[in-house]
Amino acid sequence: MARIKGALMTRKRRNKVLKMAKGYYGSKSKLFKTAKQAVMKSGNYAYIGRKQKKRDFRRLWIARISAGCKANGMNYSTFMNGLKKAGVTLNRKMLSEIAIADPAAFTALTEQAKAALK
Repeated sequence: MARIKGALMTRKRRNKVLKMAKGYYGSKSKLFKTAKQAVMKSGNYAYIGRKQKKRDFRRLWIARISAGCKANGMNYSTFMNGLKKAGVTLNRKMLSEIAIADPAAFTALTEQAKAALK
């Protein structure tokens, strides 16, 4: 059986890494060894970032809802408790959109939450 050299697959693998490192600063986009390290690190950052994005958006929605609640003389936790008792099942994303786009509807929701707490 003839011996198969690994040059072709090695070159393919290295080119794939260098292609992923395109646009990186200095030798990180030119040299395989540093490019491989940079690509691995950036992959880790991307993975972590996908998890953090969910947290960041939830924090933003809560801040927006809280601001809307304060404008109606209520705090966030009592508002959410009141909505739960009133049987309103809107998620935080939709509540924050309502607080921004339609303050009158949000005021109606706060009134509904207050009524459920009494």
